Amino acid sequence: MSNRIVAGIVAGAAGVTALNVTSYLDMLVRGRPASDLPARVAGKLADEMGLPLDFDVSGGEGAASDESDEDGAPETLGNRQEALGALLGMAKGVGIGVLYGVIRLIIPRPPAWLAGAALGSLAMAASDYPVARLGLTEPRDWSASDWAADVLPHMCFGVVTALAFEAAKN
Repeated sequence: MSNRIVAGIVAGAAGVTALNVTSYLDMLVRGRPASDLPARVAGKLADEMGLPLDFDVSGGEGAASDESDEDGAPETLGNRQEALGALLGMAKGVGIGVLYGVIRLIIPRPPAWLAGAALGSLAMAASDYPVARLGLTEPRDWSASDWAADVLPHMCFGVVTALAFEAAKN
């Protein structure tokens, strides 16, 4: 069982890397900006949990939390939300890899395309559901290019996670 969990961790990390590479290649090719949704989700979740992200780590005057961007909002708050959003995404991807490792104890090895599609769909649902549920976006209003920017990286995540798991468990 522990080797399945380790293989799932490795596979999930490989899948997260594939998702990030695919997303950054899309940004490079189309010249689009990074999505701010992970940071907005992280900020909203931290707010709802009462987790302050605008704390002072310097302990003195001129603390980072006192610095403001041109809009007057604390710059560090946005930076922390962005970091938390990215870390939550990585944890979600690794967690899906571990879940796949445990599930593979029960089910026989599915074809890579099927496992990849299932894992990619799970990762996409785990990303898109909270965003919609928190009222931060409405997927029904997304354009075809918005959907492509969401679907393709998640499917790459799924396929790479499935293939990496098979390679790592041996």
